[in-house]
Amino acid sequence: MWRALRNLLRLCGSAWILARHGALAPLADIPQAPALALAARFVLLFRNRRYDRLRPGERLAAALSALGPSFIKFGQSLATRSDLIGEEQAHDLSRLQDRLKPFSTAIAKRMLEDELERPIAEVFASFEDKPVAAASIAQVHFAVTTEGEEVAVKILRPDIEARFARDLDLFLWIAELLETHWPWIRRLKPVEVIELFRETVEMEMDLRMEAAAASELAQNFEEDPGFRVPKVDWGRTTARVMTVERVHGTRIDDLETLIEKGHEPTEILRRAATAFFNQVFRDGFFHADMHPGNAFVDEEGRVVPVDFGIMGRLDQKTRYYLADMLTGFLTGDYRKVAEVHFRAGYVPAHKSVEAFTQACRSIGEPLLGRPLNEISVARLLAQLFRITEQFEMETQPQLLLLQKTMVVAEGVGRTLNPDVNMWELPRPMIEDWMREHRGPQARVREAATHAIALAERLPQIIETTDRVMGSLTEGGLKLHPETVARFAEENARRRRSFWPVWLALFIAVLALLFD
Repeated sequence: MWRALRNLLRLCGSAWILARHGALAPLADIPQAPALALAARFVLLFRNRRYDRLRPGERLAAALSALGPSFIKFGQSLATRSDLIGEEQAHDLSRLQDRLKPFSTAIAKRMLEDELERPIAEVFASFEDKPVAAASIAQVHFAVTTEGEEVAVKILRPDIEARFARDLDLFLWIAELLETHWPWIRRLKPVEVIELFRETVEMEMDLRMEAAAASELAQNFEEDPGFRVPKVDWGRTTARVMTVERVHGTRIDDLETLIEKGHEPTEILRRAATAFFNQVFRDGFFHADMHPGNAFVDEEGRVVPVDFGIMGRLDQKTRYYLADMLTGFLTGDYRKVAEVHFRAGYVPAHKSVEAFTQACRSIGEPLLGRPLNEISVARLLAQLFRITEQFEMETQPQLLLLQKTMVVAEGVGRTLNPDVNMWELPRPMIEDWMREHRGPQARVREAATHAIALAERLPQIIETTDRVMGSLTEGGLKLHPETVARFAEENARRRRSFWPVWLALFIAVLALLFD
């Protein structure tokens, strides 16, 4: 009860700010919730009309900025969910600025000493008072260690954990209300969206997790000459402080400076595209916040990312699905695209494969015959996600995060060279990966793996069947004698049919040996 009362009062305050900015206007046109639509139309009477000239997404971004850090972060998270709020509003929210007034340097130094348990003079030879960045969760200062290393020090805002905890409880309470009172909205999984947001924020507020992400990404690219991740200083990193090597370089979108320094923009684009492809398909672990302010080019022409608070993961099954789906689109095999979706379980089995094939064709046909530099893979994915409601597709947050990341990546690519499609540059590597992982030989290896897994499980299945049969015939559950006899006959048949599995496994292994 107290939770409901507390959140109701906070909701009223937040709703008033949203109403003043005119951000509740989209709710006035929801036919499934007439009471909510009526309330939205009423509070819109009190809006500040200077916001009327803005698009709905811009009004929402302004309101979230006024509501504070948690709401800004939530707005940025919603920017990856065009399936929830529409592509135009998602685009407007993606431009939401995560910039806040910095907290005092005195507090920052005191927090550093508390976290590192040493006087600041014993840790840093110099520490710049003015922060170089101040966001909703933390701010960053440049410093020089006592060993003479230039570093960037990220420090959490005071009491940020408690503030986010209060706001996250409000978001979850609202999501639970939505699912309870409007069943039609459950397909969009509002509670799951908030839980995912909670996990993301909690990881962001433990700077050791961000440091670990940077370390993992660096390990993945140890042998890559065109992509370098700043080194983490673990001795000066805690849950509330992260210290990494300072990056000296040029913003990746500063074309004029890059050219002045002798860098070839198309080569930089190739390196960025290659690194992105390797992150997504080779490693299944990608930087999901690679806007121009988070990517630099160093003196050697290497792409250097910063800020590892938002990372995405794709399991192997999802990577294979994505590869098969994109191949189907680019070759015009829409039936393959549809079948991949059904096989992955993204579209319910009761839906029509033919109808979904037709929907995929409506997306892919406009692409055929167009120059590759005019084809946006990110836009293709966005169009695909738009048909989710019609075919009751389950929302796939990891793919939505990837799609929004690709939108940003393609924007950077167009800045570096508007006449080149960034996905065409690493084409030889992409083709090699496709042959290795999705070609005929890969299919044989996949079949062999499944056969081995089945072979390993069969003895356990047979043993379980024997145990169940024994319990059934020893007075547990009474069955007709003919039923028991049929069970025994089926068990014997399964034992006799065990040899085809080994035969299939043997053939698969031979195919690999004589490849």
